[in-house]
Amino acid sequence: MPKDVMAGDAAALKARFLAVRERSEALAAGLSAEDLCVQTMDDVSPGKWHLAHVTWFWETFLLQPHKVGYAVFDDRFSFLFNSYYEAVGDRHPRPERGFLTRPSLDEVLAYRCYVTAAVAEFLDAADADTLRKVGTVLKTGFAHEEQHQELFLTDIKHVLSRASFPEAAYPAGRHETSPILASAPAPDWVRFKGGLDVFGHASSSFAFDNEGPVHKAWIDPFELATRPVTNAEFLAFIEAGGYREPRYWLAEGWGVICEEGRAAPFYWRKTDGGWMEYTLHGLEPLDPDAPVCHLDYYEASAFADWAGARLPDEREWELAARAYDPARGRWANPDRRLHPMAPDDEGPLLGLFGEVWEWTRSAYTAYPGFKPVEGAIGEYNGKFMCGQYVLRGGSALSPPDHLRATYRNFFPPDAQWQMTGLRLARDV
Repeated sequence: MPKDVMAGDAAALKARFLAVRERSEALAAGLSAEDLCVQTMDDVSPGKWHLAHVTWFWETFLLQPHKVGYAVFDDRFSFLFNSYYEAVGDRHPRPERGFLTRPSLDEVLAYRCYVTAAVAEFLDAADADTLRKVGTVLKTGFAHEEQHQELFLTDIKHVLSRASFPEAAYPAGRHETSPILASAPAPDWVRFKGGLDVFGHASSSFAFDNEGPVHKAWIDPFELATRPVTNAEFLAFIEAGGYREPRYWLAEGWGVICEEGRAAPFYWRKTDGGWMEYTLHGLEPLDPDAPVCHLDYYEASAFADWAGARLPDEREWELAARAYDPARGRWANPDRRLHPMAPDDEGPLLGLFGEVWEWTRSAYTAYPGFKPVEGAIGEYNGKFMCGQYVLRGGSALSPPDHLRATYRNFFPPDAQWQMTGLRLARDV
């Protein structure tokens, strides 16, 4: 399915909609109702909640305003499955999503079937004018559900990592239970001359509102590392006392690691046999050549300082990445590796798309001239432009349609549960 379907092609829109919906349910296949009800920390949402929330999105923003005679599945669901849309009404507290034993998983799946059928019926009957009117909602809905597919996987990873059995694995991940080992090439640098350049999403294909508007910015000459930082390189930082030396850390980050007693990345485990890492395939020996992941911004920044480098500015990353094809990025198919691997694509920059989300030093804020979309759907990105940092590139769990040079992911600096790593930069 192409990344952007032209308004008026109802059959293509319907096919894409059904494919997105089926994908969400495929990711949940093989997991128990108990797996899908657990919330192991505030940032993690239960799988059942993800399945319901993306359905609520279609019902709230497409069906209720635009489908004549549509009857909501259950009036209570708007309160339970609204995430953060203030304009839509009150909602269940995020840290208490794990308390929602009701509705049951069967009821949530019935809700999905009901809404899926209603959207399909709407698309079958929609004329060209109607499709143009709802085009933004449709495209945002596709991207929104795909985003939650990635969140579904990172959240269920955290849930399974807390299971009683240390070898607990995501069911689909068992298709490939041993790591695919490849050697990481020696690190090197690629130089960019910088200058005045144009940034932001400029094509007619779909992008989120925070990727624009197109604007100019000056970039000083810089160098970017040819690949992401590896587990072996981060292990050298640990063994050199990196977690015990405050001079590498931002003050807030040093406070966090001292308070939490951190001594290694989020899913690393020290055993008598050496370092292990928890993955969606279960607990595995640490692959020294794979990109290090599940670092927060503080850890990425500290490593960069220790290495005599820095994190890239987001516009530096975009300038460097625009010449590379995102299609080579990985997609979280159940029969593929659900974890970063040593990149084997064509250089000189390797693994830009689809291995780890790469932290930048750029605070998440609005581009010059940015204006949120009107209405409640305008709360999608703009309201979060404070206290967060931008990440670029996409991870091994990211949907392929999201892999583009302009995509701006964002998380608070202490976020670890996402598949986040880093690539070094330095001034010329």
